[in-house]
Amino acid sequence: MNLQALEATLGLGFARPELLRQALTHRSFGIPHNERLEFLGDSILNCAIADSLFHRFAEAKEGDLSRLRSSLVRQETLAEIALTLHLGDYLRLGDGEMKSGGFRRPSTLADALEAVFAAIYLDAGFDVACQVIERLYRPVMAEIDLNQSGKDAKTTLQEILQGRHLPLPRYVLLATRGEAHAQEFEVECLIPELDIRRIGTGSSRRIAEQRAAAGALSEIKP
Repeated sequence: MNLQALEATLGLGFARPELLRQALTHRSFGIPHNERLEFLGDSILNCAIADSLFHRFAEAKEGDLSRLRSSLVRQETLAEIALTLHLGDYLRLGDGEMKSGGFRRPSTLADALEAVFAAIYLDAGFDVACQVIERLYRPVMAEIDLNQSGKDAKTTLQEILQGRHLPLPRYVLLATRGEAHAQEFEVECLIPELDIRRIGTGSSRRIAEQRAAAGALSEIKP
């Protein structure tokens, strides 16, 4: 498995490439697999994100910081970041897992990314792991709006609609543009009951959805 392209995307070269190889090995493929690394990577990620939020949002309350951290380390966010790295292309999966689409399963991608963080930590140390995490999360961090009490636009929009007993919004991927390493996604947020249709763009589908949701929020009357 040639991992040089992934190393270049991560912005580092591994002194012990076997660690990265293990991080990308699903248990269905064989031993050693990435489950122990995933356990370690989860803790490293939580600490790195907590540190980043603490310094980035000096005025934020503890409750808001906790909610923000939870949203940033959840499976959906990890899987979106893994997709921007094309991590699925590097996974080592058993035949059954490969045939069932494991290389694009959010849980598998999220677990592998956490394992990669652990591999970086073991290979280069905690500071380097934090630097990589900070860089990968920068686009997501840029979308945080503390005026929403630590909740992202999609969550806030969902809660408002549920409070009004309306169906949840639909998010439709309209287009994907650009080369694999620099893609732009265009997503539409649809709320037919309120005659709202807003489009958002971003470097990942998640970011595009958040921006479309933010646009929809701006149209909802108090």
